[in-house]
Amino acid sequence: MMDVRRLVLLRDLAEYQTVTAVADVHHVTASAVSQQLRALEAEVGKPLLLREGRTLRLTSAGRALARRCEDVLAALERASAEVNELAGTIDGELAVGSFTSAFPSVAMPMAETLQARHPQLRYRFHEGEPEETIALLRQRRLDLVVAYRYRHLGTELPPGLVALPVCDDPFLICVPEKLRELVETEGLSALSEQSWVALPEGSCREANVHAARTAGFTPKLTHTCASIPVALDLVAAGLSVTMMPAMAVRSAPPGVALVPAPGLHRKIEVVVRAGTERQPVIAAALAALAEP
Repeated sequence: MMDVRRLVLLRDLAEYQTVTAVADVHHVTASAVSQQLRALEAEVGKPLLLREGRTLRLTSAGRALARRCEDVLAALERASAEVNELAGTIDGELAVGSFTSAFPSVAMPMAETLQARHPQLRYRFHEGEPEETIALLRQRRLDLVVAYRYRHLGTELPPGLVALPVCDDPFLICVPEKLRELVETEGLSALSEQSWVALPEGSCREANVHAARTAGFTPKLTHTCASIPVALDLVAAGLSVTMMPAMAVRSAPPGVALVPAPGLHRKIEVVVRAGTERQPVIAAALAALAEP
């Protein structure tokens, strides 16, 4: 019988490529990961890894087994959900990950609804971008994640996860007030010669660049700001332009014009591990999110 925890390490080795990276993800030593993978080979009875000096690569058998890992995990999640459904209670802890701008409009309203219905339920929140929280979800350190994906970037979820739509978050073109009329008339292409401010490397920055190139130009990313309020202050001062999702621009400073960007938006969704949708606590959270 194969140990499921060892299967997860094999799956992660297929994804992250090195034992050191897998060890970092699981907060253990590289030697511990190697030991567990050797034990999995013994359980399977076939070579799963090729050792080339200090590097490990998956054999064809190792790759095949890694691909089936998500099926095994999902089946176990469904079995656990069926058992917990029989208890008929909603208690314990719900570990929720969410990106910053979704807390007031998605994560907290969900928690408030659940708190009113199931006061015995406890919560643990983790604020972070989807790149971080999705990884924690796959590691079973979170139960549910409020995340986003940009439609025009075509990003896909990792295997073993299920996404349920919450809403669309439209993009807004953020410009100094003096440029409002020009942008409303000519659209994004009117900003081809302007200095842009963007967040550090990540999907929002990529979405800005992709949208600008679709409009016929490459944006001049003159400024980089980790803080959305600081980026909008640069716009208000007439020093820059940018695009932001509406959720992130709840209170723009005076002097900033917010112009809709037709056809550009990101999907806000709640992501869970496949097979956990029927877990009583998670099912209750999904029901709360589905309410208007």
